[in-house]
Amino acid sequence: METEERAVRPEDLGDDESVLHGLGYAQELLRGMGGFRNFAISFTIISILAGCLTSYTIAFEHGGPIAVTWGWLLVGLMSTIIALSMAEIASAYPTAGGLYYWASKLGSPGWGWATGWFNLIGQIAVTAAIGYGLAVFGQVLFDFWFSYSQHMNDWFGASFNTSTYIVYAVFLTAAVLINVMNIRLTSGLNMVSAWWHMVGVVVVVGVLIIVPDHHQSLSYVFTERVNNSGFGGTTTAFSNPAFWFVFGLGLLMAQYTITGFDASAHTAEETNKASRGAAVGMWTSVFVSVVFGFILLVAVTFAIPSTDGALKTVNQLLPIVPWIWATSMGQKWAEFLLFICVVAQFFCVTASVTSASRMMFAFSRDGAVPGHQLWRKVAKNRVPVYSVIGVSLFAAILMIPAVWNYFIGYAVGTAIAVIGLYIAFILPVYLRLRKGDSWDAPRAWSLGRHYKWMDVVSILWVALVSILFIFPLYKVGLPWVKDFDWQFTNYTVIWFAAIGLIFGGWWVLSARRWFKGPVRMSDEEVAARERAYEQSEPGIAPASR
Repeated sequence: METEERAVRPEDLGDDESVLHGLGYAQELLRGMGGFRNFAISFTIISILAGCLTSYTIAFEHGGPIAVTWGWLLVGLMSTIIALSMAEIASAYPTAGGLYYWASKLGSPGWGWATGWFNLIGQIAVTAAIGYGLAVFGQVLFDFWFSYSQHMNDWFGASFNTSTYIVYAVFLTAAVLINVMNIRLTSGLNMVSAWWHMVGVVVVVGVLIIVPDHHQSLSYVFTERVNNSGFGGTTTAFSNPAFWFVFGLGLLMAQYTITGFDASAHTAEETNKASRGAAVGMWTSVFVSVVFGFILLVAVTFAIPSTDGALKTVNQLLPIVPWIWATSMGQKWAEFLLFICVVAQFFCVTASVTSASRMMFAFSRDGAVPGHQLWRKVAKNRVPVYSVIGVSLFAAILMIPAVWNYFIGYAVGTAIAVIGLYIAFILPVYLRLRKGDSWDAPRAWSLGRHYKWMDVVSILWVALVSILFIFPLYKVGLPWVKDFDWQFTNYTVIWFAAIGLIFGGWWVLSARRWFKGPVRMSDEEVAARERAYEQSEPGIAPASR
């Protein structure tokens, strides 16, 4: 098997198969996406009709309307800079391995190992959080339609949280069934999803402007402050550092929403003209989401009937956005808007399964995941079926704690997703910055000299939010306070400590001796593998590694 790099000339960047061969891989996945479809999958996973609405409560309690509006713009700006920093690396290495491959090439196998595991865990966590947010909104809609929760309690004695988990399992199963079909179906759904999100935002915003009899003032939307966390009492004074800490916790809403745009990189092997398409799809999906998301959040915040009513809903552990809509406009309008959101959120979780399964496939292709022989297998329709199933199974397991406390379980899922994904995002960015002007990999899209300040800003921002989001959202979640309640503990730090112990220990004790990063195929193996997919019988195509 070859170990030397195959040269890829700048003029060859439009020839996707040649570029992929130069990176050392056969064209195993089917190239069925154009540039817009690549944009669409990242835009769908960001899903402003999912993340910022299902996690709206987090920002409202932790900062109030200013955390919703100004917090969104702050995070949106920083996330756009991060996406731009990542985009030029994606242009140089358009492969399904994405971030893991980048870190290995820019650094070493050890960097690739760390990046890959942070990325895979973040991908699974964001899939879980998206799916559970969908389940919560879906359950509210089903309760409006046919009293779902009450029937589940009457018939099976299921609690509200158990009923939510059942809805989650059903939606996740449906996402798996779609994902095991041809990539043209899932990419086509992403096209529909992109338009559904953009038109849906226009419809939701239009309804929220026209229908409610009462709207909050401009001052309320952009200056009102709320602190329902217990930190600093109930202080909302800008002069009190405790409020700025609370405001920082509220940024989790926006930072969680603007994740998953690495999907453009993970589907690069299924994208035409990937060296440009994956890069442009990545940063444009973030920018468009920031614009549309801001309009949506402003409209929702204008429609809040009262701060006290919103906080009472939150204290009852009920989602705040459906309450805002039902109270300000009536149940029928709330049902209509919830239906738009639930469909969008289902598109989102389906796309997230697609992205995560490609990452798991690529990482397994290089032997880094236990059971990699299974996860890297590809069906005749060129879909990594077992990775699709594996990602969904692990996502289902991750949200089991939500059966006991749905809000904290969901919030922790979002925190794990943000920290895992953004650390994976930033490690290759740091390595690219370290390379400096000596990095001359051929690429169709570049930041030029702007990488110097953009990469530094990106690194500092990810360091800040990674520290913030390991804290509990409520003071009673701190183990050393008098009224400590374990149900409000943020176990994100425990999760990552366990991950570090397991996979860090595995690296030290074993993997560093055999894991060499991306495993290159020989020219003969590339040709043989591609012929196998062209000529194979129905079933799972064989894999030699």
